[in-house]
Amino acid sequence: MNFSKSDLDPNRAGKGERFSRAGFILAAIGSSVGLGNMWKFPYITGENGGAAFFLLFIICLLLIGLPVLLAELAIGRSGRGSAATAFIKAGGHKGWLAAGLLQVLTPFIILSFYVIIAGWTLHYAVTSFSGTLFHNADYAGQFNNFVGGYMPIVWQLISVLITGWIVAKGVSNGIEKFNKILIPSMLVLLIVLMIRAVTLPGSGAGVSFFLNPDFSQLTTESALVALGHAFFSLSLGMGILITYGSYMDKSQSLGAATMAVGAGDLIYAFIAGLIIFPTTFSFGIAPDQGPSLIFIALPAAFSAMPLGSLFAGLFFVLLAIAALTSSVSLLEVPVKYFMERLSWSRNRAVWVVSLAIFIVGLPSVLSLGLFPEWKIGSMSVFDWLDFVASNVFLPVGGLLVTIFAGYFWKTAAEASGLSSGWFRIWLFMLRYIAPILVLLVLLHTSGIIRF
Repeated sequence: MNFSKSDLDPNRAGKGERFSRAGFILAAIGSSVGLGNMWKFPYITGENGGAAFFLLFIICLLLIGLPVLLAELAIGRSGRGSAATAFIKAGGHKGWLAAGLLQVLTPFIILSFYVIIAGWTLHYAVTSFSGTLFHNADYAGQFNNFVGGYMPIVWQLISVLITGWIVAKGVSNGIEKFNKILIPSMLVLLIVLMIRAVTLPGSGAGVSFFLNPDFSQLTTESALVALGHAFFSLSLGMGILITYGSYMDKSQSLGAATMAVGAGDLIYAFIAGLIIFPTTFSFGIAPDQGPSLIFIALPAAFSAMPLGSLFAGLFFVLLAIAALTSSVSLLEVPVKYFMERLSWSRNRAVWVVSLAIFIVGLPSVLSLGLFPEWKIGSMSVFDWLDFVASNVFLPVGGLLVTIFAGYFWKTAAEASGLSSGWFRIWLFMLRYIAPILVLLVLLHTSGIIRF
């Protein structure tokens, strides 16, 4: 695919669209605080020993997450274009176009199956508040019946429409306003649910599991899982932060913004742990059950609580908000690309891309229910797309960012805005630490190495 000089015009896509300083921080936190924090983080922490794994996650966030996050923001702000052309606009060789296109393809694929889970959270929020979720105590049967029918397609469509509606309103009037309302709302819900969880009978064992480290539980496998989650939870390698960086004010400190986003991601993950573990221990639920923990085990726990329907509804609203804030950021990446590449209006780009995402996601949702025989190898279409995007494309995209910023970006010092001392530390991390760790994540998640 060839790009003309007009394609590289920084004003062509999203002309005049900018985040305010606070709006950028909230939008970036919204992209990172998704189902990975509220769903995946608790159960992988449970699988890997609790508090010791959480500490390991923090270390990985500092060693790999924040340096790559800063690099993506700097590339985006310097390039002022879509993720596809950001490397070139920032001063890279045209051969880096392939790396940019990968950063557009990855969020498209992720969003095609992510909106399915977002739809599930919306369904469970509605059935929790209505009380219908608790009419039948067979929560595994309810979940299987729901996934095996047509309703997941309806909720998938609703999730796509909500996401598209927000993104169609633009950067400041849509994405920023949406996050300014929902990120603080999410924090309030988190605190309410945390208070309820830690005051349950027997919750102290769950708090202890999460906060008292047992380093004997850690393995090399745990370290690689922590590395991978630190990478995924910050939305790295998928073009989001490059795209959002292009909307940043030039005077905003990238270092301060990076620390704020990292802190926000960590705080939300921490509070999520103080919701999940006290609740599961209070009701004798194993915290390492995987995804079924959220949609099967926790509804059973809520049903036994006073005002359980209310707290279940608040919990699934929290999950839905987390899912939608991430969905919005994922959609913005290909939308900006098509606005830049084809000179489409934002409205046209949003709804064409949204329709494509819905259609591409249909085989995934059907492979989980109505057509379980739809497989690629031994995996359902859903699991296969998740594997390829999350375990291959994401770490490859992140690895390319570290290589570009660490070795090929001549104006990295100026673009980063760091002092000479901090820049040297950042460059060392990008050249010698982050690439090795990202490569290990890639080899591990793709199944090439096991420990």
